[in-house]
Amino acid sequence: MTDQPTVALLGTGTMGAGMARNIAAAGIELRVWNRTRAKAEPLADVGAQVADSPAEAVRGADVVLTMLFDTASVRSALEEAREGLTGRGTVLLQQSTVGVDGAAELGRLADELGLIYVDAPVLGTKKPAEDGALVVLASGPQDAQAVVQPVLEAIGSRTVWLGEAGQGSRLKLVANSWVLTVVEGIAECLSLARSLGVDPAQFLDVVKGGAMDAPYVQLKGASMLAGDFTPSFGLDGAAKDASLILEAARAAGADVTLVEVVQQHFARAVDAGHGDKDLSATYLTH
Repeated sequence: MTDQPTVALLGTGTMGAGMARNIAAAGIELRVWNRTRAKAEPLADVGAQVADSPAEAVRGADVVLTMLFDTASVRSALEEAREGLTGRGTVLLQQSTVGVDGAAELGRLADELGLIYVDAPVLGTKKPAEDGALVVLASGPQDAQAVVQPVLEAIGSRTVWLGEAGQGSRLKLVANSWVLTVVEGIAECLSLARSLGVDPAQFLDVVKGGAMDAPYVQLKGASMLAGDFTPSFGLDGAAKDASLILEAARAAGADVTLVEVVQQHFARAVDAGHGDKDLSATYLTH
């Protein structure tokens, strides 16, 4: 194998498209596949080979990168890729958010398919993915690190190696529990302000730049007040992640009462038809 691996990226949606562009820009040979081919076709402009099937994409690849919605979609894509896999030490770089049980299930599937399993979800949404500024929470065998390093350098600003495969997915749930509670908290504060006859924008103004502020407070708060719910982190995905957090927490005996409430509110917003919007659209149901 050369210093630069050949990469097959399965899933070119909100996150995967930006990641693919950065991988191609790094001079890495890239094949891409997406269930809806039209979402992958624009990547031909940056030199990616657009495949008609997962099997075509992975044939001869050194790294198979999956960035799909959930465990089921990753499993389905890998099963369809089976005939194209050679079992010659190809690395599965699994970067979807799939939770604790999902990470374990995909690890077992990787073993069955003869793949070296690296569990490496990311912190960041659409813009960091486009900017190559994701933080990668990588976990897996040490001898796979050199193979995937050029890919991780292309898509991220920092990679943290956390030990055995599965640890990345565990830390991702912890980080997402914070993100989801912050966004729901912003929505609730703005709603409370409105109910009390206070201009919600005044809340954002008084906390701005102080200890109570955070980039997400201003970013998501402004989007809520402007009614701009262009998806950066989809509400449907956030609701899915909240369920994964609850599932893992209950299995571990952890008390995550706040996340339970957040999950209920996100589910309510999804049921109201806002699942294709940004997670900040939880505000619409307050």
